[in-house]
Amino acid sequence: MLTIYNTLSKTKETFKPLDGNKVRMYVCGMTVYDYCHLGHGRSMVAFDLVTRWLRKSGYELTYVRNITDIDDKIINRANENGESFDALTARMIDAMHEDERRLNILPPDQEPRATDHIAGMHAMIQTLIDKGYAYAPGNGDVYYRVGKFVGYGKLSRKKIEDLRIGARIEVDEAKQDPLDFVLWKGVKPGEPSWESPWGPGRPGWHIECSVMSTCCLGESFDIHGGGSDLEFPHHENEIAQSEAATGKQYANAWMHCGMIRINGEKMSKSLNNFFTIRDVLEKYHPEVVRYLLVASHYRSAINYSEDSLRDAKGALERFYHALRGFPRVAAKGGEEFVERFSVAMNDDFGTPEACAVLFDLVREINRLRESDVEAAAGLAGRLRELGDVLGVLQLEADDFLRAGAEGKVDAAEVEGLIQARLQARADKNWAESDRIRDQLTAMGVVLEDGKGGTTWRLAD
Repeated sequence: MLTIYNTLSKTKETFKPLDGNKVRMYVCGMTVYDYCHLGHGRSMVAFDLVTRWLRKSGYELTYVRNITDIDDKIINRANENGESFDALTARMIDAMHEDERRLNILPPDQEPRATDHIAGMHAMIQTLIDKGYAYAPGNGDVYYRVGKFVGYGKLSRKKIEDLRIGARIEVDEAKQDPLDFVLWKGVKPGEPSWESPWGPGRPGWHIECSVMSTCCLGESFDIHGGGSDLEFPHHENEIAQSEAATGKQYANAWMHCGMIRINGEKMSKSLNNFFTIRDVLEKYHPEVVRYLLVASHYRSAINYSEDSLRDAKGALERFYHALRGFPRVAAKGGEEFVERFSVAMNDDFGTPEACAVLFDLVREINRLRESDVEAAAGLAGRLRELGDVLGVLQLEADDFLRAGAEGKVDAAEVEGLIQARLQARADKNWAESDRIRDQLTAMGVVLEDGKGGTTWRLAD
């Protein structure tokens, strides 16, 4: 039975979909003004993992992840580049999808864009005005009246009276209360805009997700997810808007994934420790990066460092060494490993424990490799099956273990030297055999002699 830690209740809860076996999940996506950074990758991989396990468990999942394609950062960056905002966002969306494919992230079922839902935003804003939860001061802006929503702060556990301390109203704002937030922004010179009942302008950030989520999934749905940095104010404001507009509970469960830390420090442009996904993939195999992101529990912070990446690479090498030499056959046997893996994943998507099960499975494959090849091959299939839930171990073993060899060594030359060494060993010419091994070692090639023959990989 699946349990999920619900940020709203601050407890693990038994997961029960609102509608039979159907699950509706909305995750806050990217603001596409720049290339995705590693923190975005963490969120995308975390909810890709959730998606895979829900579907593996037999749920009918509808997964929606939005794109914010209009906001201040987008406008500013487009102006800096001397291009239109939609040209910038189109380019960044393509880059985001490329990053996803490289990290083996499944696409969401729906990927709504804010600019396609302007009319829906107008409708929700008008409903909030009609109910007294929003007001238009006459300057083209519309604000949400935070003090009127009784449940404000229930997600983040923040109190309105505490938030008011130190809060202030900017000179150019027409708020009634410093905590009120903008739903619609009146047009400024040189900015893209859309017509509205309150004059030309563009949406505020928070209203976008309330409208896109309820449009795609209904007024109430099962899971709302995102990074822990979105809990306040973004998700708190979504709840306030949506529940005031509909009178219904917005999301049944809230899931938040942890942040990325760089060598123990928060990832930040100001600290000059900020990495895009494509920066990282220039140096490390995509599966190594993905494994780093899934091996830690989704709610915990991840420390990104050279050591952690080496550990992730070492773990994958161990898995792929166990798979090496076995044909792709259907999973067979190892039901106890499946049971333990399922228990781990059903406990709030417990990937650290699930990965530990994979290591135990590897030990069993290696134990049976010499004595019962058929049983070992069935377990190798099981390892791939469980690895697929984590989005790893679907490559050919040699392709992963020799990744990066191109341009460093000539594979045909290596294979030729291996055959020459095998002939020297058959002729009992041990000196020649050792000489060839030394030559390969100098080339950065590691030989591994086994029952199935000699294989090779590049040294670390």
